[in-house]
Amino acid sequence: MTEERRGRLVVLLGPTATGKSRCGIALARRTGGEIISGDSMLVYRGMDIGTAKPSPEELALVPHHLVDILPPDAEFSVVEFCEQAARLIADIQGRGRLPILVGGTGLYIRSLLEGYHFSSVGSDPAFRKEWEAFAAAEGTQALHDRLAAVDPAAAARLHPNDVRRVIRALETALGGEAVSRQRQERPVYDAVVFGLAMDRQFLYERINARVDAMIRAGLEGEVRRLLAAGVRPGCLSMKSLGYRQMAEYLTGQCDFATAVENIKKSTRHFAKRQLTWYRQMPYVRWLALDRGLNYEQCVSDMAALLAQQWEKR
Repeated sequence: MTEERRGRLVVLLGPTATGKSRCGIALARRTGGEIISGDSMLVYRGMDIGTAKPSPEELALVPHHLVDILPPDAEFSVVEFCEQAARLIADIQGRGRLPILVGGTGLYIRSLLEGYHFSSVGSDPAFRKEWEAFAAAEGTQALHDRLAAVDPAAAARLHPNDVRRVIRALETALGGEAVSRQRQERPVYDAVVFGLAMDRQFLYERINARVDAMIRAGLEGEVRRLLAAGVRPGCLSMKSLGYRQMAEYLTGQCDFATAVENIKKSTRHFAKRQLTWYRQMPYVRWLALDRGLNYEQCVSDMAALLAQQWEKR
């Protein structure tokens, strides 16, 4: 990192189903901005319904980046995100436009904003299989406890159920280089970070309604097509919300009603974990959305806050 702060950046985050895409597009149109997706799932082509990807019409309203850039069986890591997002931010700024990072993947956003440093320890398939077997036999919490013993900082960032990343962090820590965050003396970017908030009960109602809308829009068919195209249930993308549960139904592991209910329950739990992540980011400026979904006022408030923040400099 350089000693000088990098240029202006707007970040719009919040739990799933709060309307980040809608607000981000409106803010970009108002400010001459371009959107960089901070959602780990929007990178995949052909995964549209379960990811709540903006429609083609919405994507055409303003330039979008890091959307539909990979096939659904590809891997995509936080390191790759940070590298690509940093290049995009510099390019957008260089063209006199405002980069607006929109998303809900907390690790991605914090890694970019706070300058996380990831080690370059190589991957060991045998090591992974050994710890996957351990997690299957002893449970995910026991695996997470092992990580906490050797790298407490990494354990604090990772949820016990995120087995793949817990094993990767354990592999790295035992290799002698902990995956750790490198704090910057000054912010990495001249960033204004907005968060969308709403009453938890209302948020859960919206999550349930959105899952129902995904079902009506054809989520089952989308997952069926992916499986038929050779995308394995074990792929990173297919382990995500909606896809994993629907794949379990399609491979005979549960009935349809159970799959739908599991999507709703898992999404609600995910939203709760997102909020836990965001509470560790004291620089977020929260904007409350009531049941009237006052999005126009929310975007106006963001634009006014940006003008106030940057006219001082």
